[in-house]
Amino acid sequence: MNAKKTVRAGIVGAGFAAAFHFEAIKKVHGANVEVQGVYALDRAEEYGRERGIPVMPSLAALIEKCDVLHVCTTAQSHEEVAVAALKAGKFAIVEKPLTGYFGDGSPDFHGDRFPKTVAMEHCLASIERILAAEKASKGRLLYAENWVYAPSIQKEREILTKTGAQILWIHGEESHSGSHAKTYAYWKFSGGGVMIGKGCHPLTAALYLKATEGKVRTGKPIRPAKVCGHTHAITRLPGFRNEGHIRCDYFDIDDFSLMHVVFEDGTVADIFASDIVLGGIHNWIEVAANNHRTFCNINPNSAMQTYNPAEANFKDIYVVEKIGTKQGWSNPSPDEDWMTGYPQEIEAFYRTVAYGAPVESDSGLAANAISTIYSAYVSAERGGAEVAVKTF
Repeated sequence: MNAKKTVRAGIVGAGFAAAFHFEAIKKVHGANVEVQGVYALDRAEEYGRERGIPVMPSLAALIEKCDVLHVCTTAQSHEEVAVAALKAGKFAIVEKPLTGYFGDGSPDFHGDRFPKTVAMEHCLASIERILAAEKASKGRLLYAENWVYAPSIQKEREILTKTGAQILWIHGEESHSGSHAKTYAYWKFSGGGVMIGKGCHPLTAALYLKATEGKVRTGKPIRPAKVCGHTHAITRLPGFRNEGHIRCDYFDIDDFSLMHVVFEDGTVADIFASDIVLGGIHNWIEVAANNHRTFCNINPNSAMQTYNPAEANFKDIYVVEKIGTKQGWSNPSPDEDWMTGYPQEIEAFYRTVAYGAPVESDSGLAANAISTIYSAYVSAERGGAEVAVKTF
């Protein structure tokens, strides 16, 4: 049996994404991963101390020691960090969204008032710079879209591959009661609202499945061609009544969105995303094909169902993210990370870095997802008019 290769890793960022990336790294079995350290502008010392890894003095110092960099910062710095890694010939595992438009630098910037066509132009230019850096690099950009690697999505990929199915309609959603990140309330940090922050997940999975279908049937991926979008700021309506269950401190972002995507072959996908839904996270995709129908229930799912008559009984028991209450019936996730695809994506990426294995979630998929989303923002600004999608 051949010895496993050793891969040196670095983590940029010390927040939520950096935490679950580190946990997923510990589960990698296809390669030996040595975490060289962490670099972050905030909470780096605490992050490194809790995990027993060095805190690096600069991004450049971390890149020098690594073969692959985990880009777990806020989206506004994804381009800068990823391009730095790629220019050094290193791999970059980039969290979602790949990039975006983060304002004009003015103190009174309002993303909800800024012209979306201009925002899209800036975003597409950012995509081009990232792809150019990857093309010139010995490394690759690996897009950390966990939905692609979720077990249910991969099972649907197998069905598509083995049956030669034609997908006619995809219906997907990611919703819950609001992000935990303080910076998420501002377009200048997040690059948009719920349409990019949550809609990117089911959208990317839909783009991935249609691309897979095309490769199987014709050898060429089926890409998005045009999109209609609608966005709303429900919790910022004058008549919204705050009962304390839904986050409602957003500054200039949308908290409800719909994307209607038309693919090159004329088939469609409808993608919902919102921050106004109680009862935990709702992550699912329905695939209606010409020879089967599939529900991919990422979260919640019925792998486990529990009735708890008293909230206090479960005070030290994790049930599922953003459930709100642990009393009554719930769907505890026996392994939420596994169901969501976190360890699978990191395992796959390290097999790519170490052995050159094919990438399911690459820069092209990331670019097409972000391009579709910003085209949908342009559409929403135009009252839902159809907008062409530039693909990569």
